[in-house]
Amino acid sequence: MKIICIGRNYADHARELNNPLPEKPVFFLKPDTALVLNNRPFFYPGFSGEIHHEVELVLKINRLGRHIGEEFAHRYYDEIGVGIDFTARDLQDQCKKKGLPWEIAKAFDNSAPLGRFISKADIPDTANICLRLDINGKRVQDGSSKDMIFSFDRIISYVSQFITLKIGDLIFTGTPAGVGPVKIGDRLQAYINDDMLLDFYVK
Repeated sequence: MKIICIGRNYADHARELNNPLPEKPVFFLKPDTALVLNNRPFFYPGFSGEIHHEVELVLKINRLGRHIGEEFAHRYYDEIGVGIDFTARDLQDQCKKKGLPWEIAKAFDNSAPLGRFISKADIPDTANICLRLDINGKRVQDGSSKDMIFSFDRIISYVSQFITLKIGDLIFTGTPAGVGPVKIGDRLQAYINDDMLLDFYVK
């Protein structure tokens, strides 16, 4: 199982980080050791002083595929969930300045808390899924899949040109604007529409 993360897939988020809008999907990988399941707490790592939250819709791949045509991509997932792409922003900024890869800032252990999944069949319109994150009861991120630069199907098709997708692979599809720091003691609750799928503490 691998975790594929799409970067800069919401124009407002790209702008808030002063990044150019991509012409093609930008993706990177996290290892399976990044996962935090069953609402277990996220333990703030000692190597960073600036961990940022990025809430994302997550696709779970349900069949083997490579070189998938965009018109067939909808067949390769039947569940959608929510997750957090934690980013060590201070380390990421250092890597960017030196032109180095970002794994140290993105792929560290426990950097991908993952919530429950719901059936795609239970979502009225996958092109307009409301996504939000509350911290300590306050709304901090609020977006919709309609605001994505690249759709679910475009993402699946593009990534599969380079990497074979396998059953159980996860695709984090990008984050809307509003990313920011978390601190020890914070409670994070993530929603799809009005369904809370993820609820955990930072310790």
